[in-house]
Amino acid sequence: MIEKNVNVNRKSVKRIVDVDQTSKRVTIMDSRFYTRNDKYYPSVTSILQYMPKNKFFENWLKDVGHNADIIMKKSAEEGNQVHDAVERYLLGEKITLLNEAGFSNYSTFVWQMILKFHEFWTLHKPILIESEVHLFSDAHTYAGTCDLVLEINGKIWLLDIKTTNSLHTSQDLQLAAYAQAWNEMYEEKIENIGILWLKSSKHKVDKNGEKMQGKGWEVYEPPRSIEENFKLFGYIHELYKLEHPDPKPKFNEYITEIQIGS
Repeated sequence: MIEKNVNVNRKSVKRIVDVDQTSKRVTIMDSRFYTRNDKYYPSVTSILQYMPKNKFFENWLKDVGHNADIIMKKSAEEGNQVHDAVERYLLGEKITLLNEAGFSNYSTFVWQMILKFHEFWTLHKPILIESEVHLFSDAHTYAGTCDLVLEINGKIWLLDIKTTNSLHTSQDLQLAAYAQAWNEMYEEKIENIGILWLKSSKHKVDKNGEKMQGKGWEVYEPPRSIEENFKLFGYIHELYKLEHPDPKPKFNEYITEIQIGS
């Protein structure tokens, strides 16, 4: 998507296909797809939409009714703010709650999650290998973007940052799909996968040092192995391919400037 105040050539805009300055038009690809070697790969998240929803999700929909879209949009916006702050933090920028005029850059809720990430980073001192990296599986024809690849205590971790109220099995499969794609692309293999959950119910740091956690955050590790979760992802991918035997994105073309009378 095109974001406000973002240059279309920046890394954060991933689906710009072509900008024609002569005709003043921009072509944007369907956000559910990535391009690689002139081929279109569906995203991991779009594939996992074919995974059956659990009872928790069904009951939540019944409880919130028509407010579901509003709640999910607000949650997505907060998550985007956290991810943006984390990316800038990892680039060495100073992240501040207040701007020069004294107004807040973030809501209290978002700022708390940013501080939790800072605590994780300060306590465990990971070595950053990649952030917001595009991953492609040529063997299985899918793609995605993982949040972090880190070295922690000598092991290579693939982590996704989540700001949701709860975690779901589909996220375990998502991590495994990213790990598979990473391992196809790079010699340095993923050894552990997990979710840096910034809305956990944990109350304090693990004094034994066995678990990475703190007040309101934790690194969740799936109970199944990467191989087991990837096998499950493969089943969902087959369902996706059943409905999309020749997956192709839609393209939208927009003019980039307008003026009254023109």
